Amino acid sequence: MEKTEKLLKIAAASNIPVLLQGESGAGKEVAARRLHQGSVRHSKPFIAINCGAIPSGLIESTLEGSHKGAFTGASAAQPGVVRAAEGGTLFLDEIGEMPLEMQRRLLRILQERSVLPVGATESIHVDFRLICATNRDLKTEVALGHFREDLFFRLNTFPITIPPLRKRYDFEEIAISIWEELQSGDLQADVGGQTHRGQSSPLTPEELQALKNRPWPGNIRQLKNVLQRYALLKPFGYTLASILDEEFEPTPTDMLKETTTRYQARSHAPDIEIIENAITKFNGNKTQAAHSLGISRGCLCYQIKKACPKTRGHAELQS
Repeated sequence: MEKTEKLLKIAAASNIPVLLQGESGAGKEVAARRLHQGSVRHSKPFIAINCGAIPSGLIESTLEGSHKGAFTGASAAQPGVVRAAEGGTLFLDEIGEMPLEMQRRLLRILQERSVLPVGATESIHVDFRLICATNRDLKTEVALGHFREDLFFRLNTFPITIPPLRKRYDFEEIAISIWEELQSGDLQADVGGQTHRGQSSPLTPEELQALKNRPWPGNIRQLKNVLQRYALLKPFGYTLASILDEEFEPTPTDMLKETTTRYQARSHAPDIEIIENAITKFNGNKTQAAHSLGISRGCLCYQIKKACPKTRGHAELQS
């Protein structure tokens, strides 16, 4: 995390494009805002957009804007997110989910430093700082043909990895900061016609340790959800331990993974119940089910053929 902090400070003082990498919920947008606030562009707009949430038919107008009447429903001129970030920072979240058509348009914008709004005949120069974020391995996405290689090299100028919460040395500071932020907000519940405000007492050392002992696959976002729930429920007698136990209760998928791992360690094929669960989980796809169980598709089919005629005769497993 110290290395990450140092890189963020160095990048903030420059105008270089930054690619933030890390797990979902690790705080990539928070890091992007810090980069913006620490730059000479801090007084200008910070425009954030989720690349995976843009409808395919609106890619061009969302990025580059449009003139009034340029298409059905365009009742007014729209600047687009790139021009909206003029002089400031454009933050493209989930860049790995950007459709190829949008990638092509973004590459042209970066090369020409201009946009061509829908319905316009002349390009408009733009000045913005680009920050992107992804939880995917873009090199792998390039190899799979899901991401343009030329765009990747433009975005990967200054990569910074945001570590997951479980590897942060400042976990307690983060938890305390989130807790204090929740107390300053309007955190209340209406129960039986009575308004109950969230708990305002600080987190105890025991509660902080209980939080640190959990894996937090959802990172900061998951931690904030749990603390928000605890703040509301604590006045009603709920303990943090009970909330954490409920939050991290094993799911059917977790139990399937655990069972699969146990069978793999014993070096023999799983029994028919495990195979049934895997096939159901993958909607009847035997190849994916076999891969999840760590066996070949042929082995999976053999186990089905061997077990089904003698037991329950599941025709759907043999399809």
